[in-house]
Amino acid sequence: MALALASAGADVAIAGRKPEPIAKTAHQIRSLGRQAIPVAVDLTDTAAVDDLFSRVTDTWGGVDVLINNAGLVANQGGTAIWDVTDYQWRNGIEGILGPSFYCSRAIARQMAERGSGKIVNIASGLGMRGARDNYMYACAKGAVIQLTRSLAVSLGHHGVTANCITSGYVPTEGTLQSSMSLPRAEFVPLGRLGKPKDLGPLAVWLASAASNYVTGAVIAIDGGGLAGGIAPTGHAPLFRPSALQQRKDSIQSG
Repeated sequence: MALALASAGADVAIAGRKPEPIAKTAHQIRSLGRQAIPVAVDLTDTAAVDDLFSRVTDTWGGVDVLINNAGLVANQGGTAIWDVTDYQWRNGIEGILGPSFYCSRAIARQMAERGSGKIVNIASGLGMRGARDNYMYACAKGAVIQLTRSLAVSLGHHGVTANCITSGYVPTEGTLQSSMSLPRAEFVPLGRLGKPKDLGPLAVWLASAASNYVTGAVIAIDGGGLAGGIAPTGHAPLFRPSALQQRKDSIQSG
């Protein structure tokens, strides 16, 4: 998304925990002829978030577009609710929902006073459906969707829009070590998993004047995963033709 925005003419500040990928992306943005500000920061630290936006504002005079994509890869399933500790719950919710809220809070007044601005939050299809023994991730991503709607309703009269992208399975360096990296293309109607670059054009559109009358929208970019209705949520079986035929034969014989 950062590279797509830079290719469309944006100067981009990139913030997150790991300095190496941020610096690499900043270098790529500069190679496209745009400015980049890489900042390694814990976005659950509200003082650090305020400092981040002060730095960007001092350098460029303000922020036109905020894309909230940062978040810890919290426990995404496999723990019964009675085994979830207070720490796991609070850390999971804070690590995913916190950065989107803190960054939005840090820049919303500036956007409102200017009379324009765009906030784009990144959620997940699991914020719109249940999954077995999945609490922190699903609840926090669902909350990101609701945060988007509240921002849209609250800031619309100031000329600020807020929209949400709900992505499907997009293997990245951050998810390769999680259970979400298992082969899941068979659940996607388009027959493949998503790629980070798939999100770029949508982010650019939501950041542009072309989407000025769009706010409060939740847009799925998941290869049809939500539309198909079948996903590895830990409940629905894989509907193989042979299994369906066996069930049909069993019903007929009964």
